[in-house]
Order: sequence, then structure tokens, then C-alpha cells
Amino acid sequence: MEDVDCRHWQKAMQSKIEFMFKNKIWSLVDLPKGIKPIRCKWVYKRKRGMDGNVETFKTRLVAKGYTQKEGIDYEETFSPVAMLKSIRILLSIATSQDLESCQIDVKTALHNRSLDESIYMMQP
Repeated sequence: MEDVDCRHWQKAMQSKIEFMFKNKIWSLVDLPKGIKPIRCKWVYKRKRGMDGNVETFKTRLVAKGYTQKEGIDYEETFSPVAMLKSIRILLSIATSQDLESCQIDVKTALHNRSLDESIYMMQP
């Protein structure tokens, strides 16, 4: 890695790997015969404060799912995201009935979901 903030990125990646092991998001196993593992890559983002200075270095380890073939590597996919139309309807109802609305964000929501099948990914 050739970046002026290389040290910060390495620390952030190590922290993410430790988090995943601690929370049993993954475990190292031998690859079963006939299984093609999914490759992965790191995604980096600098979080800046109000003054524009970098406050934190965020990393995500993502699977390169686009390399998989439907019917061979997986059966179906979906994204649990609400449609904008649905959100607008809910906000319209809340407004028309003078209801209060709020927003929450579960930062580790994806980490807390269990899968029905085993997924094999190469180590970063």
C-alpha cells in the first residue's frame, strides 16, 4: 500500500479483522474440495470532521460477489433496503396524522445476520 496514511489504514484493517474474529463473523477453515472461494477487497474511507480534517479511517472488507455465477455459486440475492416510494408513503401518513417520526441506524446490522449456507472467501 502506497499512501501517506498507510499506517492508519493498516491499523484500521487490523482492527476490523479483530472485530470479525471476536464477533464470530468468520473463522479460518480448510477449503472443501470442489468449492471456489469468493475473492475479497478492502474499501477505504476517510471520515472528516466539521473543520475538514480527517478524524477516522474506516475500512470495510467486501466480497467480490460479482465474480459469482447464478445457479452455480448462489441461488438468489436480494437487498434489504426500503424502496423510496415506501418511505414517502410512510412519511405522508405520519405527516397527515401529525405523528412523530424518527430514524435509527444499526451500524452492525449486517454483522448480526446469520446465513443459511456456508460462504467461503479467500483471506485478505
